[in-house]
Amino acid sequence: MTPAQTVPTDQPTSRKRPWGLSLLLSILVLMVEAAIALVVSALYTMTQQQWVTSPTGGSPLFVVLLPFLLLFAVMVAAALSMGLVLPTAWLGDVLGRRVGGRAAWWGVPVVAGAVSLVAVGLVVAPSGGSGVGSFALGWVLTSAALAVPALLWRSRRRRVFGPVLLWGVVAVVLTAVLGGVGFWTGALQMYRPPNLPRAALVGTWSDDRGSTLTLAADGRATLSGPGGTHREDGDGGKSCGGDGTWDYGPGTHRDMRGVEVDVPGCGWTVWNVGGFEDRPTLFRLVTGSDEAESFQQHELTKDEAR
Repeated sequence: MTPAQTVPTDQPTSRKRPWGLSLLLSILVLMVEAAIALVVSALYTMTQQQWVTSPTGGSPLFVVLLPFLLLFAVMVAAALSMGLVLPTAWLGDVLGRRVGGRAAWWGVPVVAGAVSLVAVGLVVAPSGGSGVGSFALGWVLTSAALAVPALLWRSRRRRVFGPVLLWGVVAVVLTAVLGGVGFWTGALQMYRPPNLPRAALVGTWSDDRGSTLTLAADGRATLSGPGGTHREDGDGGKSCGGDGTWDYGPGTHRDMRGVEVDVPGCGWTVWNVGGFEDRPTLFRLVTGSDEAESFQQHELTKDEAR
């Protein structure tokens, strides 16, 4: 008798993976992709002004909410798997049968590209459009993020969860390591607020809403427009302005310097010096007249740099 031949467990089989396992695999892949996107977003934030202005330390409540946030993320991944990944995998097979007579893997990236083109277009259109480069990058990344779980959905390999989890963790860690290497070598620049001399602040700073802040070399300041909006005795937002004084000292955020403006009737306020060396800005939080407008960041740019 000859021993029965067995099919290696790491090779494709003719038996299709149960639907439930394919759904779990898609959720796992989407969660890995989300983790990579989160790391990339954190690295990008470190190169922007919000890296300095964002609160530090976080809230202890985040630890309590973490399980619920993870559960919510899994639910979103499941919805995306059902609404996008599964249809993409199915349409990819249909396309392969129509063109080549049988289901083929190449149909999945084609369908993913078409679906992503529509999805990115629907996101960009309401925002007034974007550059061709940004649109193309968003389309490529979205297509890849959709094609990978769809390809694995139609895969018939038995042991796939372990390798996907392993390489997913490797990808997340490698992304973080590459980001750290980028900051270490100088390829990426961590944001540092500009350290302007006092003389560079003298002039008129304004925005597109009609706010102006004029700083004179002798310490006089003139404020007008919505930039002076503040909340007073429950009366809601009130726009004020006038002549006062200014000084240069510490800002309200870490590592930032600030312009301290004192205008009678408007009170004492601090405008943080932000932006970059070649295009500095002055900004502060401004409270509005209602809940939706409260704590908006008000930013001024020097007129000669506009």
